[in-house]
Amino acid sequence: MIIKDLLLGKVAVVTGGTRGIGFAIVRKFLEQGATVVLFGSREATAQAAVDRLHEENPDYPVFGLAPELDNYTNVEQTFKQIVADHGHIDILANNAGISARDSLYDYKPEDFDKIMDLNVKALFNCSKAAAPYMREQGNGCIINTSSMVSIYGQAAGCGYPASKFAVNGLTKSLARELGKDGIRVNAVAPGVTNTDMLTSLPKELADRVSAGIPLGRPGEPEEIANVFLFLASDLASYVTGAIVSVDGATQV
Repeated sequence: MIIKDLLLGKVAVVTGGTRGIGFAIVRKFLEQGATVVLFGSREATAQAAVDRLHEENPDYPVFGLAPELDNYTNVEQTFKQIVADHGHIDILANNAGISARDSLYDYKPEDFDKIMDLNVKALFNCSKAAAPYMREQGNGCIINTSSMVSIYGQAAGCGYPASKFAVNGLTKSLARELGKDGIRVNAVAPGVTNTDMLTSLPKELADRVSAGIPLGRPGEPEEIANVFLFLASDLASYVTGAIVSVDGATQV
């Protein structure tokens, strides 16, 4: 059975929506009837993603913006404009993020700050900007991108797992705080996934990273996006505060 229009009439914002998992989330939301505003790091990349989607379907209601996610004033103004343009915000997918694998001995403090700014502060900024509109309408959904390293850690690049542990803490805390306002907050923790982060690794390292996956392969962005779709839809109306692992039962 194919279920259609799970998000019909919904307005969704997807940060980090220009490539990889984020782009797959945007496409999945559009296929299910949502209007989507995707955020990119630059206006050019955001527009390129919109153009690519319009090549697939000229009727897709998709729009691209490039706010400074670590600047709350800029984020707040952007969400205000989205509501002015589209009437409401129903779904926020906080997917923007960066990673690093430097050892502690080589880790530059400014690089640690960059990871925390995009992976944690941006999530806080976007959630804070979106929540008042969701509270006013009596419902809403925030979904955060975590990672399997938020559960296991990793052997180098401590800033990335630290940021994802923080994502999990924000997710569970905001779920408890915002539930009374009808706002659900969940996180998806992907494992090894076929994105440019994986393909950029040397083949030997990529093979080693993939070797511990019981399902025998990395995940596909669309498979991660399917879980975002479920959590964004009314099928998950009683799911909040969850950290959903989508990692093929990866062994670390």
